[in-house]
Amino acid sequence: MCGIAGFCDFGADFLADAPAWLEVLEDMRASLKRRGHDDVGRYLAANAGLSHTRLAIRDLAQGAQPIARRRGEADCAIVYNGEIYNTDEIKQELKALGYAFETATDTEAILYAYMQWGEECVHKLNGIFAFAIWDAARNKLVLCRDRAGVKPLFYALNNGALVFGSEIKALFEHPGINPELDADSFREIFALGPARTPGHGVFKGVNEVKPGHYLVFSADAPNKIKEARYWELESRPHTDSYERTLETVRFLVRDAVIRQMVSDVPICSFLSGGVDSSIVTAIAADCLKRSGAVLNTFSFDFKENDRYFVSNSFQPDRDTPYVLKMLETLDAGDIGVNHTFLECGEADLAAALYSAVDAKDLPGMADVDASLLYFCSLVKERNKVALTGECADEIFGGYPWFYRPELTEGEFFPWSRDMAARTALLSDDFIRPLKLEEYALARYRDSVAAVPRLPGEPSDEARRREIGYLNIKWFMQTLLDRMDRTSMHSGLEARVPYADHRIMEYVWNVPWGMKYRDGRPKHLLRQANADLLPPELLNRRKSPYPKTYHPEYERILTDVLREILADPNAPVKDLIDGEKTLAFIRAFKAKTPSEYGRPWFGQLMASPQMLAYIIQVNYWMTKFRLSVK
Repeated sequence: MCGIAGFCDFGADFLADAPAWLEVLEDMRASLKRRGHDDVGRYLAANAGLSHTRLAIRDLAQGAQPIARRRGEADCAIVYNGEIYNTDEIKQELKALGYAFETATDTEAILYAYMQWGEECVHKLNGIFAFAIWDAARNKLVLCRDRAGVKPLFYALNNGALVFGSEIKALFEHPGINPELDADSFREIFALGPARTPGHGVFKGVNEVKPGHYLVFSADAPNKIKEARYWELESRPHTDSYERTLETVRFLVRDAVIRQMVSDVPICSFLSGGVDSSIVTAIAADCLKRSGAVLNTFSFDFKENDRYFVSNSFQPDRDTPYVLKMLETLDAGDIGVNHTFLECGEADLAAALYSAVDAKDLPGMADVDASLLYFCSLVKERNKVALTGECADEIFGGYPWFYRPELTEGEFFPWSRDMAARTALLSDDFIRPLKLEEYALARYRDSVAAVPRLPGEPSDEARRREIGYLNIKWFMQTLLDRMDRTSMHSGLEARVPYADHRIMEYVWNVPWGMKYRDGRPKHLLRQANADLLPPELLNRRKSPYPKTYHPEYERILTDVLREILADPNAPVKDLIDGEKTLAFIRAFKAKTPSEYGRPWFGQLMASPQMLAYIIQVNYWMTKFRLSVK
């Protein structure tokens, strides 16, 4: 895993002032150094520049980037962030076509694949990736992002130049790009946040390459970008029997995990005690055992959560007892793992709220981001690569909004239906012209209109398909964004086997009756892998990522927010209503955790997270010197 950045301008000659533009490339790279600093590299041509910072995972000795190869009299050069899990198959095909490899990297395989098949090479890639290829012979720059959107890639246009980077911060190191906001920026933050409209970078003029898309910036059409979608879910009748469906899911999940074990450094897994991560861990641990190695596993919780945890409909129980049960099951199967229980305290959590914004360049899932960032920093001390259970709920239907009627019916994003909770602290003068409800509704309708339909499908099945599409295109993107930033900010590569496009394509067309058989969310995933799980875990109710209920954390949040209200220079004061905020704090302090109310985003973000979100917005605006214009 790595960080990539660069620029392209067909009206420029960067070589005429090479030292200055090499310095720009260095500044862009340096802004991404937390994504990996095992190696660095730059490439400069007359019309393009590429820079790279590396987290060495494969071919540790020869994997430096950019990689450039000659085609005729001109270069093809690549910078790339990701992992390709079918590299060996691609290399065999390319070798048969006469290509000679100088490294063992997947980077070189992508470059040769592009030289052979052009942009259509992306159809051959199984993996997570974001890459930029400068094709000097054809005078074009190609940007491409993986099907699921696991790896990020942002870009902006400025006076004929295209500037790109793995993270938004890299764009601002280019002399022509500055952080600015417009009305849609605030609509994204408060109507949809921490989600984002696909392709929207929140900052004015900043965009993101959409999952399953590539962009071509060419001298044939200066100042214009050709955007092409190379992958989308396709709806078709599911003809497999229930038994055949179980067998296929079982194979796809296990094959995805085993493929993603490829690495020249040790791999670990996040083991939450939930169904998803436990399946991944069991497969990975068995795979390593066959090679004589032992898997490191990590679970996360908060200090004194055994004392302060309060069960509720969204988070029914703690993870630790189920982690222990899964460890017992692995031991009983003679599959040992090295497990570490990690904990986060309230002060560390509060401090990480700011680091999480540094990592993401935007406000995020408040302490849900902050805690994962803290845990990833601890995991990085022992491992560079981690397997996670992300994406299973979105693909297999694990969230309550897949099956609870009050959450599936209505024109709203089911994980974010309460606009009143989102605007509780904002001033009326600020939000009135933004028309946040209209903005959210328009984005919802745009997404539903894009759902791949199956003609003749019953209305209830069609609605499940809509919910699934919204989850994959929106909620899953938010969690993948969170996972990439928190892990890569710590120099840790997080892999997501469930986001394998073959799993997504197959399960997309499986009828809801199979996914929710016997009234069990994710029945299909559970039953296909029942042999890996103890009965207690196989039947465990969905319990999301843990959060703290410690009153000390609540005190820290309210104290910080009071300090912000007392600061005449706090930028967020132009957005919030001081009296409403103080009243909210008083009401919040009088409540118990079980009275935090309905979450305003997902299952975890309620009143404490609204306070933390406002704190993050204030820090974000201060950091980038942003204001309401």
